[in-house]
Amino acid sequence: MTTFLLRRAFNTVLVLIGVATVTFFLLRMTGDPVAALLPLDATPDAIARMRAQLGMDRPLGIQYLNYLGSIVQGDFGISLRYRESALELFKQRFPASLELLVASLVLSLVVGIPSGIIAAMRRGKAIDSFVMGFALLGQAVPAFYLGLMLMLLFSVQLGWLPTGGRGSLEQLILPTVVLGAYLMALTARMTRSSILETLGRDYIRTARAKGLSQRAVVYKHALKPALIPIITVVGLQVGMLFSGAVVTETVFSWPGIGRLAMEAISSRDFPVVQCVVVISSALFVLVNVLTDILYGIVDVRVRYA
Repeated sequence: MTTFLLRRAFNTVLVLIGVATVTFFLLRMTGDPVAALLPLDATPDAIARMRAQLGMDRPLGIQYLNYLGSIVQGDFGISLRYRESALELFKQRFPASLELLVASLVLSLVVGIPSGIIAAMRRGKAIDSFVMGFALLGQAVPAFYLGLMLMLLFSVQLGWLPTGGRGSLEQLILPTVVLGAYLMALTARMTRSSILETLGRDYIRTARAKGLSQRAVVYKHALKPALIPIITVVGLQVGMLFSGAVVTETVFSWPGIGRLAMEAISSRDFPVVQCVVVISSALFVLVNVLTDILYGIVDVRVRYA
């Protein structure tokens, strides 16, 4: 286990350096942030002073090395828009995003796994077609469209739920459903296929030969081995939740890091964008490491070289 964790830590460092590098150079290709900060009639002297103030008058290679050295020390720079530390802005917005991500993940698992089990146990029946139909719909409908339709129905027409904001349980419901819809559908489909595959194995036939009921076979013998691919999919999809949060938080005016990233991109706020991307990538890698460790807890046959 120690060797495994050390190797993953080394790989994580390489991944984060790659993410930071790509983010740095891609942002510089989008244009000059000074143009977004100064008025259109700014003089060349004013532009030069602003570029010198931001350190953008130095060669690009020097800027890149200074940037890497700063983030190693936990300094992502000062936001060009808010004039605050980019890291502090991230810390202020992260609890809102974490709340939404956890709620969406819990909803996806609580609804998706039982739905997939029911569909597998009723294969070919009406309930199977119903669950898989909704799962297909959940994967096909874009998040922004689903959010607007739910907002129109439950907020505008029925008046049951608020259209946006954060602070109450009612304000959390619609963003959670929209963000978790895709993962919920994917989890249901993966659970169904994984359960059906496990039910075809020899030890399952032996359990049935002993006279065990279908429910006992599924829950006592088939479910635990079937969780491995489900864990894999859910672990990988956490990164999709981060990206989906950008759209969902914008639609529902949710004050999280997704909305912060959108505001930063539109205003070419390089330090904030870099901070959000790098830290989000680190969290995604951490989730994948925890997913690998969870394999060994679910299936004792898994060993870490």
